[in-house]
Amino acid sequence: MADGGRRRRAFIGSFTAAGGPGIVTAAVAPDSGALTALSSVDGVPDPSYLAPAPDGRTLYAVSETADGAVAAYRVTGDRPEKAGAPVPVGGSGPTHLSIFAGHVLTANYGSGSVTAVPVRSDGTLAGTASDVLRHKGSGPHTLRQQGPHAHQVQPDPSGRWAVSVDLGTDSVRVCTLIGGRLEVHREIALRPGCGPRHLAFHPDGTRAYVLNELTPTVTVCRWDAALGSLEPLTERPVLPGAPTGDAYPSGIVTSPDGRFVWTATRGEDVLSTFAVEGDELRLIGTVPCGGHWPRALAESGGFLYAANERSGEVTWFALDQATGLPRYEGALAVPAASCVVFG
Repeated sequence: MADGGRRRRAFIGSFTAAGGPGIVTAAVAPDSGALTALSSVDGVPDPSYLAPAPDGRTLYAVSETADGAVAAYRVTGDRPEKAGAPVPVGGSGPTHLSIFAGHVLTANYGSGSVTAVPVRSDGTLAGTASDVLRHKGSGPHTLRQQGPHAHQVQPDPSGRWAVSVDLGTDSVRVCTLIGGRLEVHREIALRPGCGPRHLAFHPDGTRAYVLNELTPTVTVCRWDAALGSLEPLTERPVLPGAPTGDAYPSGIVTSPDGRFVWTATRGEDVLSTFAVEGDELRLIGTVPCGGHWPRALAESGGFLYAANERSGEVTWFALDQATGLPRYEGALAVPAASCVVFG
């Protein structure tokens, strides 16, 4: 078991403004992947995305509100306890966060920016952000791309770079963080109007997969950690046919062995499975997500998990070892579920 005998846990974020309980902690059954709720804490409004510290002792949460904040929680038992006051991020609508170079980084969708908040040695957050990097640009979609909309920020596998994905500018920015200051090292343009939302790296660190929200596709890219360079190669549909309306792809994850990529599409309520074939992706098939509006995906312990926001549950799936196709196994009710992470 994880942490010297401590049981493995899942942390589930939710939208409190839509009736969510805040942050739910759940036990994870190692043999079946089943989730059992242990506790919930309503510490900040709309903790829509979570990130556990590498040592598992601290959990960080965005507050996806107009003012925008990030909060830290102590994880010493089955109920996280807030560790200090939330820290404003100087941006609106933070949708994602990650830990990088001694800081928590947030992607602020509403204001189109990325914020760096220093982390103290005890895991708590410094009282103010060290920097806010404001994106610039727009795209051809008149409703969704009038300005920048940073949707995700994360470190690359080498730990040298912070990579932010911007739906509003059809671009991915590769950044450095030195002395608490964020600087753009390189900005990579994707196809105009594609609306990139989230990116997942291949485990070998040589490729990245960008999930596009405005056109239901995945862009396969070559990643060069030495140069901090992302090169788009191909773009593949996430659905076997044309969607019935706006599809709204949301989450993307890669398998730990690098053989498969999974995506979620909210408008169709499906999970798609791709086989990784060198620099190509081959769509194997889709399965129902087990609910409505799958906002986020996660893989853990050989199981796939989907946070279904509008139907209010986290579903889990066993994974076929040969094909990678998910098989529905069960669900845990969590109103307005928005993400699931493991620690």
